[in-house]
Amino acid sequence: MSGFPSSMKVLIEEFSKMPGIGPKSAQRMAFHILRSTGADVEALSKALLKVKNSVRFCNICNNLSDEDICDICKSSSRDRAILCVVEEPNDIATIEKAGEYKGMYHVLLGSLSPLDGIGPSDIKIKELLERTKKDKYKEIIVATDFNTEGEATALYLFKVLKGSGAKVTRVAYGIPVGGGLQYADQATIVKAFEGRREIR
Repeated sequence: MSGFPSSMKVLIEEFSKMPGIGPKSAQRMAFHILRSTGADVEALSKALLKVKNSVRFCNICNNLSDEDICDICKSSSRDRAILCVVEEPNDIATIEKAGEYKGMYHVLLGSLSPLDGIGPSDIKIKELLERTKKDKYKEIIVATDFNTEGEATALYLFKVLKGSGAKVTRVAYGIPVGGGLQYADQATIVKAFEGRREIR
């Protein structure tokens, strides 16, 4: 990065730390900031600080929220007999965009990965089991990714949810093996939920 002032180098380095952002993209972002008005940069700065200071995890489902309880958990129009288990909050955004699913959610905030030392106690499985004891569900949909970690998590969940009294299903049709929910289009998400199968 020779030829750039030190402040630009620092900004490019910070952008490069973001997932999916390589050196070229980081440079483009830094030049975009440089060409933006002072008001635009200030608005971006305020938005970043506001997200960092005000966004938290919902006390019930671990979705992102500006308050202790997220809008989905507070909603009176959701079907409280169905629970969809996902890995990350962005999976909820993907499912909600499809517009078909109207039940509740539980976010694990990760997936099992023994090679990385991530076991059941490192993600929100204990909290899920507590919810299934407190609230009786007709169906629990496991919507973890179709990669190695997501499949390992799904298998573990099937085992521990057997005694919950709920029908435990897995989203199926349309999500490619090795794929994540956030990369699927809306039609694929709808088909995946329609084609879910019960795990026995």
